[in-house]
Amino acid sequence: MANTASAIKNIRVSRRRAQRNRLVRSRAHTLVKKTRRLIEAGQLDEASAMAVQASSALDRAAEKGVIHRNTAARKKSRLMKRLNKAQAAVSTD
Repeated sequence: MANTASAIKNIRVSRRRAQRNRLVRSRAHTLVKKTRRLIEAGQLDEASAMAVQASSALDRAAEKGVIHRNTAARKKSRLMKRLNKAQAAVSTD
């Protein structure tokens, strides 16, 4: 247990930041998951719109330091690669 006033305040601040980080990270994960489900379902128009939102959420999370910028870039790259592959498969059919 913390003994000093500053240590007690740091615990409060840390909990607030952790809660904010959890919300930001959860939103990004949710949007990525929704995009993947739309791609798998073949709803590519909705998936491309959702991919833009997911990309934005990942960028926001990286900007706030919730996730590393390279992690955000990797997730965006993999998501767009999956979307482009699905769109190419549809266009060749």
